[in-house]
Amino acid sequence: MPELELWGGHECTVNRVGGAFHDQTIRSGHQHRPEDLERFAALGLKALRYPVLWERVAPQRDRFDWSWTDERLPRIRDLGMRPIAGLLHHGSGPRYTSLVDQGFVPAFAAYARAAAERYPWIEDWTPVNEPLTTARFSALYGHWYPHLADEHMFWVALFNQIDATRLAMREIRQVNSAARLIQTEDLGRTYSTRAVKHQADFDNARRWMTWDLLAGRVTPGHLLWDRLESFGFGDRLRAIADDPCPPDVVGVNHYLTSDRFLDHRLDDYPPERHGGNQYMAFADVEAVRVALPAPGGLEGVLDEAWTRYGLPLAVTETHNGCTREEQVRWLREAWEAAHRLRGRGVDLRAVTAWALLGTYDWNSLLTRHIGHYEVGAFDVRAEPPRPTALAAELTRLGSGAETPHPATLGPGWWRRDIRMEFRPVFRTVDSPEPRPEWRTGQAPARPLLIAGATGTLGKALARACEWRGIDYRLTGRGELSLADPDSIARVLDACEPWGVINAAGWVRVDDAEAETAACLAANAEGAIQLARACRDRGIPFVGFSSDLVFDGRSDRPYVESDAPAPLNVYGLSKARAECEILDLGGRPLMVRTAAFFSPFDPYNFAAHVLRTLAADQDFHAADDLVVSPTYVPDLVDATLDLLIDGETGIRHLANGGEVSWAEFARRVAAALNLDARRVIGRPGRSFGWPAPRPAYAPLGTERGLVMPTLENAIGRYAAIVTEAEFAAEAEAMVDGAPPDLFMRAGRRQPREDA
Repeated sequence: MPELELWGGHECTVNRVGGAFHDQTIRSGHQHRPEDLERFAALGLKALRYPVLWERVAPQRDRFDWSWTDERLPRIRDLGMRPIAGLLHHGSGPRYTSLVDQGFVPAFAAYARAAAERYPWIEDWTPVNEPLTTARFSALYGHWYPHLADEHMFWVALFNQIDATRLAMREIRQVNSAARLIQTEDLGRTYSTRAVKHQADFDNARRWMTWDLLAGRVTPGHLLWDRLESFGFGDRLRAIADDPCPPDVVGVNHYLTSDRFLDHRLDDYPPERHGGNQYMAFADVEAVRVALPAPGGLEGVLDEAWTRYGLPLAVTETHNGCTREEQVRWLREAWEAAHRLRGRGVDLRAVTAWALLGTYDWNSLLTRHIGHYEVGAFDVRAEPPRPTALAAELTRLGSGAETPHPATLGPGWWRRDIRMEFRPVFRTVDSPEPRPEWRTGQAPARPLLIAGATGTLGKALARACEWRGIDYRLTGRGELSLADPDSIARVLDACEPWGVINAAGWVRVDDAEAETAACLAANAEGAIQLARACRDRGIPFVGFSSDLVFDGRSDRPYVESDAPAPLNVYGLSKARAECEILDLGGRPLMVRTAAFFSPFDPYNFAAHVLRTLAADQDFHAADDLVVSPTYVPDLVDATLDLLIDGETGIRHLANGGEVSWAEFARRVAAALNLDARRVIGRPGRSFGWPAPRPAYAPLGTERGLVMPTLENAIGRYAAIVTEAEFAAEAEAMVDGAPPDLFMRAGRRQPREDA
């Protein structure tokens, strides 16, 4: 059996919604960045799925522009990677055709012939990516062009793509007889309660149709033959079966959403999860969020595909839009599952890291252009694209290195109890076999050390680590004192952390004016001592700075390279810490941030807005001081991601946007349905603060914006606080006690997209 290979690919979909085409290659910037190919090759990839897409090359009938692929495909070969050429990726073809057009098949075959003649040396081809999935989204659910919702037309769209693939491979092989068909499709399994067994059975038969049709297996006796013949497709099915085009490699794409669970008990699920068929309504949710034991997952469907076809397999897409350690865990699980399957005799050729440059707006199934970005092996929000921990893991897998990043050890969220979003279902009509237990075969992970057990930031970091499955140790002043070098050395040597985050320090900005020495000792001298001890032990270090290192005289948001010029003692302490810690060398990351707000802290600015307005009182805030408020759950997630990625230097982390304190208060009030007119704007000097503040200190970035917008953050803050308020009121009705909504909100864990 050939050695297991590592393949890759950037998300390259070109789909059509209405009259608009959405091109992921353009959105990721790869369109104008051919040097990405060197980045891909450096990961150790043996093959690269790459777009030679019909819509991009021939947007006008019989007119081809090969210039983009002419530049890149030979370069891929020169870099030691085999291109796997894709001709249609979730598209419906150029504007002059569609998936249900009678002329679609011959036109596509002609394009495939032209592509093969242009690149006769390419041996691996995926003419149409995921035909079944594309037909569902385009002709059954109506999400993509031609926006149909009709089962008959769904089958037409699928058969057209199958015929297009068959004829395309015939044309390609007339040019290169050694050409291989690597046929990709999303593959999961549907589980259900007994009442919805009929739909689960249908879904589980339909999921194989791409490969069944190409292999000539849809003949009388096939589970779906009678249904398809009743639609009048008998003759077409016979023609396909008489001239099959079985894949040389069955390419399985599997995501955490691929396994589904159907439940007739609608009351247990929110309305947006309700669906149904002509016979009954039911909920349709990700099986990983419900069923016990956990669904069969990637290893299960690969086993099924091998049993069904006995053809070489490849995992042709693996991606998880989540926090960094979870992305690495998902990829590693795929790699380890592939080795286990090969050990059982399964001819599994490769695992593909998909979306190397991340993806845009897949959370809306590419129906909206809103800029929701999921990071890949490279973060394209930075220029040049910044390699992440996923890139490091790919390099490790490709080289056979033994030591993964300590933060990525442990099971993914899909293997922990936090996966349960809905009530557990202990028995289903189609219960999966338990998957192999997660094992690393390694010693327990070294922890992340967090200094600052009593502060907002330290608690938030610990909460995030709990949720993300990152082993950590949270220390207070009694255990690790920044003023005591011996306690620093003792703790570092005892727990041997893989990283240290300093969330301790002086936070009282105005008091610092009268207590200069104490503020400098905590924020500068103590932080420097901790950073120095980390440098001496080769431990990455993260410290936090502030927008108050600036004087507010800029005419634009401050970026990382702007020189500090603090106006007050607190800002001076942070600026001094930044400078001296970075001068130490080692692997320090200094994060400038500002204006915290969080639903889990009753003392921040937004909490004061809520309490004051809810008490029917006016709230006074500065209307001449402009800042970038920072949602603490976003800050800690971004900080942990950057630390795991190995980032160093100065980073600005704040939610995108700039507002005065008074405008921030009004936005919070509006989001909470409170009277924003009761927010009274005043000059900052009228508050009598001892410490001067910069008039204009919003934080921008020249290293890539990694946090959501302020509007998005305020919306999520308000949603959690509102939910907590309702829950607290309900508890008060039962207990007879007054509700404390921030205590209630503090019980809730922030949840990342998964």
